[in-house]
Amino acid sequence: MDSDSKYPIIKSSVMQQAAPIKNNVRLHYLDWLQVLAILGVFLFHAVHPFDDIAGWHIKNVEKSILATFFVGFFNLWGMPFFFFMAGATSWFSLQRRRKARYVRERVSRLLMPFIIGALVLTPFQAYYEGRHKGWWQGDSLIEFVLSSEARSYFYAEYNSLTFGPEIFGVLGYHLWFLAFLFSFALIALPIFTWLKRDSGSRFVVTLARLAEWRGSLLVFVIPLIVVRFVLQPYFPRYTGWADFVFMFLFFISGYILISDQRFGTAICRDWWIYLILGVACTLFFFSVAAGVPVASWMYSPGTPLFYLTWVLHSINAWCWTLVFFYVGMRFLDFSNKRLRYSREASYPFFFFHQPVIIFIAFYVVLWQVSLPIKILTVVVGAFALTLGAYELFVRRINLVRGLFGMGQYKK
Repeated sequence: MDSDSKYPIIKSSVMQQAAPIKNNVRLHYLDWLQVLAILGVFLFHAVHPFDDIAGWHIKNVEKSILATFFVGFFNLWGMPFFFFMAGATSWFSLQRRRKARYVRERVSRLLMPFIIGALVLTPFQAYYEGRHKGWWQGDSLIEFVLSSEARSYFYAEYNSLTFGPEIFGVLGYHLWFLAFLFSFALIALPIFTWLKRDSGSRFVVTLARLAEWRGSLLVFVIPLIVVRFVLQPYFPRYTGWADFVFMFLFFISGYILISDQRFGTAICRDWWIYLILGVACTLFFFSVAAGVPVASWMYSPGTPLFYLTWVLHSINAWCWTLVFFYVGMRFLDFSNKRLRYSREASYPFFFFHQPVIIFIAFYVVLWQVSLPIKILTVVVGAFALTLGAYELFVRRINLVRGLFGMGQYKK
């Protein structure tokens, strides 16, 4: 979700000898990957009411097998990929900005939207979730917002506030991503500063030389596995400390891998290895459909299957990240009007999409119609309304555009 306009060239020539990084052209595939990732998140949330995976805000009684497999697949690697991309774009940001400006921009583009969203969008989403799940019986949104009883139940019992990164999901719902990204930007800044110094540069060069060996980028999986082994038994909750550090490592990895074109060369050379590993690991997790208790293994610390499952989970997330990064480099390094429009609209679209989905799904799951009609209504309706919200409330209003880091509107 970075709007920086200058990226180095890494395209078909990446298969050749690595060239020095340049800052005078745009790397369009990064834009495409960010746009497609946000579209993927939209579809993930739009079909979530219809999958057989527990734990979302609105749920339909009848379940879709296809929705379950789609959500399950994306859930294994989607958010790590997001943070990997954010780390990559941070590299470009820091090439052309002083640290103070970098921090100020993260405050305005990440922290402020999170706070505004927590104040405005969270009550709206909590209201419809509460009505759907039966713990709020009132009809009025205003009554819900003003009710101290509703706030007490929501933050003390239903979604208890705890000291940890999970609090971002309780306060901001889907906007926890912005809070994570803001935290990562601050925490990683000393690391990024060190990587630009001589000792840090030597470290990157050493890794880049290692990348000359086939499959060597799997070395990045080692710290991911260590994090799961050490933290997962104590912080199993989604977006807890284990997830926080795990995704932070993807953020750092994206910064490192974009900084030297030899990493791009290695990805293009070895993409098929990562694809095979990704497919194999995904099939392991999908074996739950055949009755294999994979989910229970993930919450059984101290057992061999617990460690095996999290090893495969880490490999899976890393491999699919590299595969889709390769797809971008190989097929998406071009620009057109659709990309320019989507690049600008993607951040506001992400900001608004989930409340719209919850609003529509709340009513659609009550319909006495077939499951495909319900899914199609939520997907198409939510896409149209979210895009409409962008067109009406963001695109042409410079004050709101500034909140999302967009320039002045040009007719």
